[in-house]
Amino acid sequence: MPIPVMRTSAWINVRNSRIHGKGVFAAKRIPKGTRVIEYLGDRISHAEADARYDGHDPNDNHTFLFIVDKKTVIDAGVGGNGARFINHSCDGNCESVIEDRRVFIETTRVVEKGEELGYDYEIGREKDDPPNVDEIFACRCGSPKCRGTMLWPAKDPRKKKKAKKKAKTRVKTSAKNKTTPRVTSRAKAGADTQGRSTGSRRRTVSRR
Repeated sequence: MPIPVMRTSAWINVRNSRIHGKGVFAAKRIPKGTRVIEYLGDRISHAEADARYDGHDPNDNHTFLFIVDKKTVIDAGVGGNGARFINHSCDGNCESVIEDRRVFIETTRVVEKGEELGYDYEIGREKDDPPNVDEIFACRCGSPKCRGTMLWPAKDPRKKKKAKKKAKTRVKTSAKNKTTPRVTSRAKAGADTQGRSTGSRRRTVSRR
């Protein structure tokens, strides 16, 4: 049976946010694992998204575009709903879930009444990014775990020097012990344990 379209939600309301512009807040206590709202908008191809916002200001980090798969992008700036106002958070209380080529926002923990909803946008990096790209996509979520940027993989400019020192130490230690450093990576849009997949925001379009 098809899942009903979730254009509105009794779980939330939209109002001004301390993080940025408008935000989405819990209208009542939301249990963990609740499917709060669907991310709706105009479903277009990646090529259409590029053409539609070709003249967009590159220094504007706001986005209404959401990657569904290799063929489809949702532009919530056209026909979108309240889901488009959910702000980025490095340590969010929600996650975006793609199921049957539709995007839903679900809670990853209990969200108390009045608390702002947020999830990690995981906006991808590109080869031709300018040197100040992390400043353009700066995160102001205020979380103790904030990495300072909405981009992924995380490359917090504040930690570059420390990372270089640690890398040198690891290489010396590995050479001495004749071992190979373990390398791990985080897959974007990877399937979760329920056979669904998590998505990410796509650049770019002003949301205000």
